[in-house]
Amino acid sequence: MKPELTLSLQFADASHRAQLPRHKVARWIRAALAAPGEITVRIVGAEEGQALNREFRGKDYATNVLTFDYSHEPVVMADLIICAPVVEAEAREQKITLEAHYAHLLVHGTLHAQGDDHEDEAEAVVMEAKETAILAGLGFADPYAR
Repeated sequence: MKPELTLSLQFADASHRAQLPRHKVARWIRAALAAPGEITVRIVGAEEGQALNREFRGKDYATNVLTFDYSHEPVVMADLIICAPVVEAEAREQKITLEAHYAHLLVHGTLHAQGDDHEDEAEAVVMEAKETAILAGLGFADPYAR
């Protein structure tokens, strides 16, 4: 049985709203959760994505996903900020569907929310293996096989 999830889904940029029905977003996040979660997903445009990345990471560009984790246990509490224009450009570049890329980024962000990281090679190998296994269970191809 998958952990309980309280999900807030916000669209500051609604360009992909049709590709992100609540039930799919919840399914993708729940697949990566190891504990109950309270997660907000906010889909943003390039300007907001860049401002947040600059303010919180010191990097002056919009990135695909930002994870703000507040608690790992007993309840995973986090905000996942996903930049729609970046996701669209990356999906096109990688020749994958928007759905597959959003699923990957939501799984990736949810793992970050639980303390997983990829700052060094050993961590990256472990995290990528988790992502690949979770995505396979959801019916998506290995995002790192390209």
